[in-house]
Amino acid sequence: METISRNAITVSAIINAGIEKVWRLFNDPKAITEWNSGHPDWHTPTSENDLRAGGTFKHRMEAKDGSMGFDFEGTYTAVTENKLIEYTIADGRKVQVTFEQEGNSVKLTEVFEAENINAEDMQRAGWQGILDNFKQYAETH
Repeated sequence: METISRNAITVSAIINAGIEKVWRLFNDPKAITEWNSGHPDWHTPTSENDLRAGGTFKHRMEAKDGSMGFDFEGTYTAVTENKLIEYTIADGRKVQVTFEQEGNSVKLTEVFEAENINAEDMQRAGWQGILDNFKQYAETH
């Protein structure tokens, strides 16, 4: 397990779906393009995902009006199916994602190292917004 050394921010959601479905939708590039947005004005037009330790991912995140965008990318350091994903973002920050079965639901928790540009509350709100979109997507697909 990676050590998260910077100021850690935690977001989570209880998803009313089975763990296999949650895992699949969280990691499938086609599904990622449907839910990976923290605000209605943004979207993820493309996603690449090689889900294995040493594998990489890249999600292109853009404003729908084309005014700005960026690649959210990194390298996986640990993957345990239906339980754990750890990765390092291209800027060096570490992220840990855990999947915990709770009855008929899954508690999905993301812990990530804060960056130094935006306020932590803004970062938390953005990551929580994306996770909330994922919850809605997973429960309706």
